[in-house]
This record gives sequence, C-alpha cells and structure tokens, in this order.
Amino acid sequence: MGDGRYPVSFGRLVPADMPSAYYARPSAPRAWRRWLTSLPFHLTLFGLTILTTLIVGAHIELNYVHGLPAFDWDLSRAFFSSLYRNPSLLKLGVPFSLTLLSILLAHELGHYFACRHYGIRATYPYFIPAPTLIGTLGAFIRIKSPIVTRRALFDVGISGPLVGFVVAIPALALAILYSKTAAPPHSPDAITLGNPLAVILLAKLLRPGTGLAQIALDPIGCAAWVGLFATTLNLLPAGQLDGGHILYAVLGDKHRTVSRGMFLALVPMGVFCWAGWMVWAVILLLVGLRHPVVMAPSEPLGGGRQLLALVAALVFILTFIPTPFSIR
Repeated sequence: MGDGRYPVSFGRLVPADMPSAYYARPSAPRAWRRWLTSLPFHLTLFGLTILTTLIVGAHIELNYVHGLPAFDWDLSRAFFSSLYRNPSLLKLGVPFSLTLLSILLAHELGHYFACRHYGIRATYPYFIPAPTLIGTLGAFIRIKSPIVTRRALFDVGISGPLVGFVVAIPALALAILYSKTAAPPHSPDAITLGNPLAVILLAKLLRPGTGLAQIALDPIGCAAWVGLFATTLNLLPAGQLDGGHILYAVLGDKHRTVSRGMFLALVPMGVFCWAGWMVWAVILLLVGLRHPVVMAPSEPLGGGRQLLALVAALVFILTFIPTPFSIR
C-alpha cells in the first residue's frame, strides 16, 4: 500500500511527483494483458485441454480393450493417422477426459470460490494442454491480491485438494468395481502405476479375493488415479504448495522445519524411488521453502480448521506413492 508519497502503480511503488504519463505505461500492452485474463482465453485453454486429453484418453481406451498397459509412449503415427481418417475415435477418450478434467476443475474451483468468499482477487482456472502421458500439465489459478488472515490462507489452501479428492474417490471406486480382471500385461517399456493406500483399501473393500495386480483399471480409473496423484503433489507440506499454505496456517513460523524436512526427504526419494521427486525438490528450491507472512498471523484457526488439517494429512497419507511410476 502507498503512504501518499509512493502510490501503487501496476504493482510497483512510484514517487507521487512522477509525470502522469508514467502511470499510463503498463509493462505489457493493455489489450494483450486483458486477453490473457479474459474468460474467452481461459475457455480456449480449456477447450485445447479437452482435445489433448481426448486424444490421450482414446489411446488409453484402445490399450484397455486390447489388454495393454494403460500408459505408454506409443502414440504412434499410425494412431494419429487413424484419428485423422476417423475423428469419431475421439469419443473413446470421453471417459478419461471427462473424469480427469472434472477432478482438476473441482480442485481449482475449490480454490477460486474460497478466494471469492474472502474477497481475494483470483483469476479463472488456467488449464495447460500439453503432449504428456495424460494430455495436460494440470491447471492453476493466479491469486492477485494479498491473503490477509490465517483462516483465509487455510481455507484457500485446503479447499482445492479436499474438493478434488471428494470427486476422485467415487470415480476410483466405480472403476475398481467394474474394471476387468486381467493378467498383468507384459510389453516392452510398459509404464506401471503404483498403488496409493486409497487404491489398496478400495480394492480390498470392493473386490475382495481379487489381487490388486489382477485389476486392470479402465480409463475412468486411470483418470481418478491421476487425480489422486495431483492431490498428493499439491499437499506436499512445503513452500507455497497447497500443503505449504495449510502448514503455515497451522504452525506459523514453525512450518520452516517441516518444509525443509520435506525438501530433504525428496532428494533420496528421487534417487531410490522416482526421479520425478528430484524435479519437485528443485522446483521447491527455486520457488523457495519459506512462506510469505500474512497480515494477521496471530488470528486463531479454531478447532474446526485444526480438525480439517488432520483430514488433509489423512488425505495426503491415502494418496502418497513413493514410486508412482515404474517402467518394466
């Protein structure tokens, strides 16, 4: 905030006697900046992400039908040629795309509406279409004004993961219940998914007597699995991830010890379990393990939010996978 001598202009502090032309000069063309935050731009990204996840989903469905691993790198020229000749094949990707985007959208809208509740300025969700194994790099919202209180920080941080988890679990349960039983596929460079505790427990509950390795998750189950993995990544208790927001709101300055411990744990996990953890360690290091202070750090959270923090910890335990992917 300015004090009269240094009013705020485009996020910067400038002297009050600066010529008025200075204030009229944005850091980027105004029309371009408006477009990047407009609803049509967000809908364009969302539409492109629908397309990329439909393509990947169709491939996963064909693999499922033919008893092949759901995820592999064989998005071949022949597959794209088939899609070009027969675009109706994209409808095969609807179960995967609809499930995955519903989970991601629920997560981001959880954050968005929590921000709206507290009068915090936030963008619509940005979806990122990308040529990855799941057809996207996920989604995010940008928070454009300060989060003033611990309660607001806690609610904004926890709302996304909890809402996404609530949407993912029924989809996963249906997939486990109705997915076909098949012998584990043996194909070169097959990507095998790890089993978080949520998958193990649901399989024991819904398919007793059936070995977990014998359940071939259908595309809906694969999308739900991805949703759970996204939840565990967001709940990592470090930095400015959702888990870091929750941790700071609960522990205050004591969050630094846990945050640093999480970073140190990711390094050996990246060496012995999954190389991706090393990437996340680097991301946390670049973004920073510290958390910005809130303006009202002494505000009590209350018993209800402390209980929700335990629920978030339980969700993290249920979704965490030391080795999420392995290649045979």
